[in-house]
Amino acid sequence: MKTLLIEPKRRGRQRSLKAESAVLTATSKLLENNCLCKVTTEAIALLSGVSKATIYKWWPNKTLVALDAFLMRMSHDVPTPDTGSAQKDFTEQVKSLIVFYTSPAGRAFCQFIAEGQSDPAFLALFRERFLKSRRNDVRVIWQRGIARREIRAGMDSEIVLDLIYGPIIYRLLVGHGPLNAKEAKTLVSAVFAGIQRSSNLAVSSSQR
Repeated sequence: MKTLLIEPKRRGRQRSLKAESAVLTATSKLLENNCLCKVTTEAIALLSGVSKATIYKWWPNKTLVALDAFLMRMSHDVPTPDTGSAQKDFTEQVKSLIVFYTSPAGRAFCQFIAEGQSDPAFLALFRERFLKSRRNDVRVIWQRGIARREIRAGMDSEIVLDLIYGPIIYRLLVGHGPLNAKEAKTLVSAVFAGIQRSSNLAVSSSQR
């Protein structure tokens, strides 16, 4: 059955933030122990204490409940650091991202991608809700790096962000290489070797 491309209804006076939080927390817990296809609205209602009718009033289907729960958990577990160095910021962010994706809570990512292969409407919504918000977060790190003159002017930020984060998704989906803190540092260092200003490269070389 295709997922309708409908956003959950906006919060209003009739929407309880406490109940919404209970639903999303319950869904996140269920996703830790079950694949997306086995998480039911009935189970979410039972664990959250929020009626099934109320859940359907706020979300068209349980897949969109799961997506909101995933995004809530990811926002909490994968912060955007500000260490004073763009390279360190990306390294720390990638480390936390790897920890999240390889955790029981993060494994839903691959399931959302799989869901989207047979449901173009959901895939479009996933890109809008997930990819745009995450890219906006990491662009903050990029813009700070530009402002600090750590990164060479004229670089295409979209391509560089793909170079940093693309290998993580590739390894996550294919499983051909490790995902750990060491790999995060190596990956970001390799990318920054090509995008740093020459003066920063000289400083980095002298510090080795």
